[in-house]
Amino acid sequence: MPTDRPLLRSPRPSPRRPATAFTLSALTATALLAPMAAPAAADTADGVEDLRKDIDALLDDPALEGATSGVLVGSLDTGDVLYGRDDAVPLIPASNTKLLTSAAALDVLDTDHTFSTTVSASEEPVGGVVIGDLYLTGTGDPSLTSDAFDRLAADVADSGVSEVTGDLLADDTWFDSERLPEDWETEDEPYYYGAQISALTVAANEDLDTGVVNVTAAPGETEDEPVDVRLAPAGDNLDLTNNASTGPPGSASTVDVTRELGTNRFTAAGSLPAGGEDFRTLRTVHEPTDHAAHLFADSLEDNGVKVHGGVDRGTEPEGAEELAGRESAELGDLLVPLMKLSNNGHAEILVKSMGREAAGEGGWKTGLAEVEAALGRIGVDLEEGELHDGSGLARTNLLTAGTVTGVLEAVRGEPWAEVWTESLPVAGAEDRMVGGTLSQRMRGTAAEGNVRAKTGTLSGVSALSGYVTGADGEELVFAIINNDYESAAPRDLQDAIAVRLAEFSRDSGAGVQREPLPLNAPDDGLECTWAETC
Repeated sequence: MPTDRPLLRSPRPSPRRPATAFTLSALTATALLAPMAAPAAADTADGVEDLRKDIDALLDDPALEGATSGVLVGSLDTGDVLYGRDDAVPLIPASNTKLLTSAAALDVLDTDHTFSTTVSASEEPVGGVVIGDLYLTGTGDPSLTSDAFDRLAADVADSGVSEVTGDLLADDTWFDSERLPEDWETEDEPYYYGAQISALTVAANEDLDTGVVNVTAAPGETEDEPVDVRLAPAGDNLDLTNNASTGPPGSASTVDVTRELGTNRFTAAGSLPAGGEDFRTLRTVHEPTDHAAHLFADSLEDNGVKVHGGVDRGTEPEGAEELAGRESAELGDLLVPLMKLSNNGHAEILVKSMGREAAGEGGWKTGLAEVEAALGRIGVDLEEGELHDGSGLARTNLLTAGTVTGVLEAVRGEPWAEVWTESLPVAGAEDRMVGGTLSQRMRGTAAEGNVRAKTGTLSGVSALSGYVTGADGEELVFAIINNDYESAAPRDLQDAIAVRLAEFSRDSGAGVQREPLPLNAPDDGLECTWAETC
């Protein structure tokens, strides 16, 4: 049964205060009960008891039979726990991991951090000619689109350079050379959520998906006409074999485009019905650094800069002459696509950036150590958890619901709290850069426009954690982490809990949503981040 216990620090400590016995992530039910002489009067109100009964009923749904659900609900106003179930049990958090990564990144890098990209020459140009090599150097900018490369190339041309006698060399040494976390599953690598990580990478679209290309296949008007298959942005490093064909009108769409692992050899196969809709998806590239360099080489050529040598990798020498440069938007702004659309690549870039900032080495080992240190500085203890990546794709990550709510509570004392909170998806908000992964959820309920929360999905794993304001204006924090369920992801049950919290009043249990809400999701039941529909 849920217990009456303190939730928050009171009064709020300094943002740099270390974790204490009153931090959610450090507490167990036994420890919480020990200092309590008697339950607070507010906790015995009918509204609280009704809330607990309703959440119990939702979590006892047959859809969760055999599953473990870590759930914790607390009041940010009074500091007490309103509901808890298995909240100290370490569970796979999926993309709820990004709550920790993003908070740590703001602590380490700050909201105004930018990512620089430069173009430099080994020697000062003479008469518009670079005698030697040209260097493209990155520091992890996740917003380098093909247009950004075009502007950089135009700036090189505007500097007076028209010719390079040597090679174009890509310098990605700001990060280490490890492209994927050890604990990621190989079968995820072709898909955009499993893209390789590099300090020099291309954002393929307005969503800033890095390390991928847009794949488009358009059918012919009549049967047996060729299917037009394209990769974009495409450079000379990509090879496409097109075996796809146009089928009869109304036939099934079976087309797919695959990439042979370890290469950039793409193959299109299957068919599209004549006159039917285009097939669109994203596919990862092998070695994002090389892809970025080849795209920049094309941009240089388009802007009248002739490179006589080839395209390769190299380290920019000390004292190189800078010809052009670019600064990304500030981290506070870049958090929007990261958190709203749950961008895995951005989260891993932040981990490596933290490692580089704190230890001079942009890798997962140094970065994750800094995530833990940063969380400790804001008052969150990760003793009961494990982090093996920054995005949550690794199934070896473990967090408790108490740790997650501890993060949600702790960040409120930070100077960047508003920026971080604004980056969370908003339930039912139609604008995808507001609603994000919650755009289609909880519409027409008390939670619409109210709940701000981070989603998370892996096979057998689903999570929803964030903030909600109750019916009487009470500010609540909650974490729901479901593991090992056998049916479809229980997002409808999570939504029902969130709506119930939005309707919560300490004085009355009236007006509650006692049945799970219908889930507006793709027909395949996948969260929009997996179905590419966000």
